[in-house]
Amino acid sequence: MRVAVIGAGIVGVSTAFELAADGHEVVVFERRGSVAAETSFANAGVLAPGSLMPSAAPGMPLKLLGQLFSREGALTLDRLGVWGQIPWLWRWWRACRPAVHATNRAAMLRLARLSQERLTMLTQVLRLDYEHSRGYTVLLRSDRELARARQGLKLLAELGVPFELLDAARARQVEPGLNPETALRAAVHLPHDGVGNCRQFAQQLKTEAVLRGTDFRFGTEVQAVVPGTRPVVVAGGSEHAFDAVVLCSGAATHLLRALKLHLPLAPVWGYAVTAPLRQLEGYPDLGPRSAVFDEKYRVAVTRLGQRVRVAGCSEIGGSAEHYDERALRTLYRVLEDWFPGAFVPTQAQRWKGARPALPDGPPVLGASGAAGVWLNLGHGAAGWTLACGSARVLAEQVAGRAAPLDMTALGIERLR
Repeated sequence: MRVAVIGAGIVGVSTAFELAADGHEVVVFERRGSVAAETSFANAGVLAPGSLMPSAAPGMPLKLLGQLFSREGALTLDRLGVWGQIPWLWRWWRACRPAVHATNRAAMLRLARLSQERLTMLTQVLRLDYEHSRGYTVLLRSDRELARARQGLKLLAELGVPFELLDAARARQVEPGLNPETALRAAVHLPHDGVGNCRQFAQQLKTEAVLRGTDFRFGTEVQAVVPGTRPVVVAGGSEHAFDAVVLCSGAATHLLRALKLHLPLAPVWGYAVTAPLRQLEGYPDLGPRSAVFDEKYRVAVTRLGQRVRVAGCSEIGGSAEHYDERALRTLYRVLEDWFPGAFVPTQAQRWKGARPALPDGPPVLGASGAAGVWLNLGHGAAGWTLACGSARVLAEQVAGRAAPLDMTALGIERLR
């Protein structure tokens, strides 16, 4: 089959590779000049299926309201742009109900485990050489956070996800760079989870896709997709016919609207600060060994080679130009709480990127309902964790085979 993939972020590149590996003739349309140039450019790098959960969770609406008036916050609303997101927020609020949250989290965990298996296999078979390390530790500052964590650990046990509940002393052995002055009640350690350089992986997988015949067309904006038995992509003033078209660009909502696919996608903005690790003789444990996650602030601190990246926060209704100083303060606070003096602040680079997300959490995978058009989008902050699994699912479906996992809560039907 001749298949078009629209978007060359981590999801689009992974999809193009899987389709090409199955023997399809693949063409990728990307408006930027390279792969992983937007949402995938400076994400946290976390690969942690065990800690994955939808942002729509019990207790989150009250937490959001509380942080609206605080000086710091991992959840923020842009007061000017939020009004356009009221319908999305309404659906998000309804998805925070415990039963809905449980269904969505289970769906995301199933997909994440498949993705982890596929990522590991590709890394080994293709001998990909990107920055990555094993081990992910969720830091719990209080008894309340520990009590909440215990509820989620039950689901991990049911799904067979390896984890260890650590006391504070043991957690500091796993991550010896943790600041002894910061209160720590307990931690959850996920030994098979970890961190990886998403952009490096995407670049190397793109090379493998090209070796299998994939044609990447960078700097090419797609104006329209015309569905049909031979769907057409209108790009660069020309029309290109295919046997199937896969939309992997959640930001291209104009394409969805033209196809009468009214998906509740919204750009949830994330922040990151990256800086070189400080090198001090006699202090080999500055910074994290792999990755830690501050449960209170929902912020990750990760090690990428000789750099440290602190990333997180979710801003609804924002824009690329405006940086919310509360979000940046939160990132710096978490970094200084756990790893004071670990990075070189004068060389810090800050980043803000849109993560197109659906209000209930899981992405949407599979047939769109428009003839010849398929969907692999809406991953939100979990694109890197879910990319390889989502791509494998999509490739199986395009080929007319059954998906390799239970698709409950992953199809477009749940959004209608």
